[in-house]
Amino acid sequence: MSVELPPQVQNMVAQLQQIQQQLQVVVAQKAQVDAGLKEAEMALEELKKKEDTTVYKTVGNILVKTSKEEMLKELEEKKETLEIRIKTLQRQEEKLRERFVELQKKIQSMLGPQAG
Repeated sequence: MSVELPPQVQNMVAQLQQIQQQLQVVVAQKAQVDAGLKEAEMALEELKKKEDTTVYKTVGNILVKTSKEEMLKELEEKKETLEIRIKTLQRQEEKLRERFVELQKKIQSMLGPQAG
């Protein structure tokens, strides 16, 4: 007793699945960027605690000696960049969620009379 969906509804369901996939990608990216931000914040905190310390940074597969001031500047810039990226991803996520809910409601309203 299979019910064939109208082509318009099939198209909307396909769009819904695509939005869901995009949403999953954005959420995963946001989690990854958030982890990088937390790492940068922890490094900044630790570096600010130490008065006179030798600082190294990773460049490829080697460690290179650098100044504390230079490393602080790099970490602040990285933190700022990651914060901007998270805000962008949050806006994308919100828009995708809104589109998802809107499309879901449209599909339900189109199928509503048939479901009864």
